[in-house]
Amino acid sequence: MFVQEIKASINQLEKTKKSSELAKITGLDWERDFVGIDLSDEDLSYDIFAHVDLRGTDLSGADLRYANLSGADLRGTDLSGANLRYANLSGADLRGINLRYANLSGVNFSGVNLSGANLRYADLSGVNLSGANLRYADLSGVNLSGANLSDTLLSYVDLRYADLKEVNLSGAYLKEAILSQSVARSNFLSRIKEVLEYFVQITVKDSFSTI
Repeated sequence: MFVQEIKASINQLEKTKKSSELAKITGLDWERDFVGIDLSDEDLSYDIFAHVDLRGTDLSGADLRYANLSGADLRGTDLSGANLRYANLSGADLRGINLRYANLSGVNFSGVNLSGANLRYADLSGVNLSGANLRYADLSGVNLSGANLSDTLLSYVDLRYADLKEVNLSGAYLKEAILSQSVARSNFLSRIKEVLEYFVQITVKDSFSTI
C-alpha cells in the first residue's frame, strides 16, 4: 500500500510539472481560463483540464490521451485529429465541438451534451454514449462498431456511411436520423428496424447497406 501511495504522489508531481510547463508555453496562469489559445499538436497526455474554460481553443492534433477534461467547457473547441484515447470527458460541455478524425476510443461520453458536434470520420468504436445528447451532430463516416448508444438522443443526426456493427441502440431516439449507406450486420438491421418502428414519428431517409 505504501509503495502505491508513493507512485500516486510521483504521478501527481509529474502532472503538476506538466501543467506548469504548459502555463509557461501559453504565458497564462494555470488557474486561469484558456479561452481561444493555440495548443495544437501539443503533448497534453495525462494533463488536467478539469473545469477549465477552453471555449474556442485550438487543440487540433493534440495528444490528450488519459487527460482529465471533466467538467471543462469545450464549446466550439477544435479537437480535429486529436488523440483522446481514454480521456475523461464526464460532465464536459461539448456543444458544437469539432472532433473530426479524432481518436476517441475508450472515452466515456455517457450523458454528455454533443449537440451540433462535428464527429465526421472519428473513431468511436466501443465508446459509451449512453444517454448522450447528439441532436444535429454530424456522425457521417464514423466508426461506431460496438458502441453503446442506449437511450441516446439521435434526432436529426447524420449517420451516412457510419459503421454501426454491433451497436446498442436500445431506447435510442432516432427521429429524422439520416442512416443512408450506413453499414450494419444483417442481424443488426432487424434490431434497428424494431427501434424505428417503436417510434411512430420516426422518418428514416434512404436505405441501409448490409454486409
